[in-house]
Amino acid sequence: MVISSLKNTPSASLSPLAATSKARLRLWLSLLRASKTIETEIRDRLRLEFGATLPRFDVMAALFRQPEGMAMSSLSKFLMVSNGNVTGIVDRLVRDGLVERSQPDGDRRSWVIKLTLTGTQSFKKMATAHERWIDELLSHYDGQEANILSENLLRTNKEGIQND
Repeated sequence: MVISSLKNTPSASLSPLAATSKARLRLWLSLLRASKTIETEIRDRLRLEFGATLPRFDVMAALFRQPEGMAMSSLSKFLMVSNGNVTGIVDRLVRDGLVERSQPDGDRRSWVIKLTLTGTQSFKKMATAHERWIDELLSHYDGQEANILSENLLRTNKEGIQND
């Protein structure tokens, strides 16, 4: 296993560049593990407490941030998923009365999606619980540590990957 082989690599025998490279690899693996652990817990809690999936929560969260609604293409781009993935979730949200579709200016090719009043109220309950769960799951970080970690991860998002 990659992780165990990294732990057994004696850092003293590595050059400074190789040791830094191994440390960054361990960091990446730790981030993946932490993200997966938290995501799994949030998925379970959403399902148990609200009968909701994480993708459903994510769609509702995106729509909550845009009370005037979002085009389907903008929604899928924001969520970084295909239109097909979003369509199924939106269909179920419409069926449940949490989201409504409208066609702007009679354009039959595009749809604007927005939360209904019921959807907004439902999302607010889920969002309150979600924030409480994240606070609990990351409670071993004080506020300052959380801010520093967030700033460092944001720096990676901004500077770490060049998409030319």
